[in-house]
Amino acid sequence: MRKIYKLKIFYPLLMFIAVIFVLTLGFYFYGNREGAQEFLYPRSDALALTIEHLYMVTVSAGFSVVAGVFAGVLVTRKFWSDLLPAVNSIASVGQTFPPVAVLALAVPVVGFGFKPTIIALILYGFFPIVRNTIAGIESVPKEVKESAKGMGMTGIQILAKVELPLASKIILAGVRTSVIINIGTATIGATIGAGGLGAPIISGLINENFYYVLQGSLCVGLLAVVADKAIEDIGRLLFE
Repeated sequence: MRKIYKLKIFYPLLMFIAVIFVLTLGFYFYGNREGAQEFLYPRSDALALTIEHLYMVTVSAGFSVVAGVFAGVLVTRKFWSDLLPAVNSIASVGQTFPPVAVLALAVPVVGFGFKPTIIALILYGFFPIVRNTIAGIESVPKEVKESAKGMGMTGIQILAKVELPLASKIILAGVRTSVIINIGTATIGATIGAGGLGAPIISGLINENFYYVLQGSLCVGLLAVVADKAIEDIGRLLFE
């Protein structure tokens, strides 16, 4: 039990659950009362919005991790090394591209809702992961790789047993950055009907309702802290 208290996620998670619980109870018990809609977002409860938000972030993060690590590994191989400068440049410039522009390009192709939002999140989440994968693999000393080669390991074995394990801490830092960015960026999806915790924020901005903005912002901020501490705890468990 003491080990659970030592986890950095413990108190932020308790706070997040408490906020979602209170807002959800308020929606079901006070949402229909006269004047309550001025303070409580009326279209959906906080729990449902959180599930929608987590769905978008989790799906996009899964694709981003697979694609980012694969691309990072690919361009650090000798056969594809000519693409390394180009991929590094694209990864650096890509994060400056506004997510609203990605949504605007995706909507005519796949329509409104979750799909264009997830596409935008995958692209945004991809860049930090591919950059950190490249940085992590390149940080492995040549002497270590040469020693592994001298022991008779093949290229795939060196990658799986030497390079990726030694680069994993840097790669995890990229995943951490990617997830935190996407938790915040996913709020923009509410502008095209994706829902999530961005819905009360966008509604509050349109209707000039401070309470809606506060509800959405508080939940998104706490969710980002929970995710950050969760990945930090995973790193501590894996590497310490």
